[in-house]
Amino acid sequence: LAQHSAWGFVATRAARGKIQGMPYGNCLLLSDGPVNNSTGIPFFYVTPKDNTVTDLLKNPVASLTLPEADGNFCRKNIIDPEDPRCTRLTLMGQMVTVPPEEVEFAKQAMFSRHPVVRKWPRSYEWFFMKMNIEHIWLQSWYGEVSPIAVEE
Repeated sequence: LAQHSAWGFVATRAARGKIQGMPYGNCLLLSDGPVNNSTGIPFFYVTPKDNTVTDLLKNPVASLTLPEADGNFCRKNIIDPEDPRCTRLTLMGQMVTVPPEEVEFAKQAMFSRHPVVRKWPRSYEWFFMKMNIEHIWLQSWYGEVSPIAVEE
């Protein structure tokens, strides 16, 4: 799912205003590497003007849910993507700014899968973040979620 997902739902703890401390979520574009070099590590092209990024810069703990919305199983069987038989992968960990030595890879990852982001307004101070994954949960059927070892 990390390799085939163009977007995911990022959940944070709000760091601002009347909703401070409350759960907050947003859909973000992502890439786990160029098409021919998928890594499983999600990279994001973000702006500090986004509430989600504001939250992450104050508290980097987040979860990222990747639904099988475009997956073959759901499409072939004409199953609603919200049906529990359509897989959902949730990655949890720390969202960090991509270090300088990885920025070129992050650019290739994001721009090769989402060419339109190159045209986004430069005045928004875009930069790259990635998730350092600490926990992985997979829901692929009715009922409980299965933990997956990060090493796997």
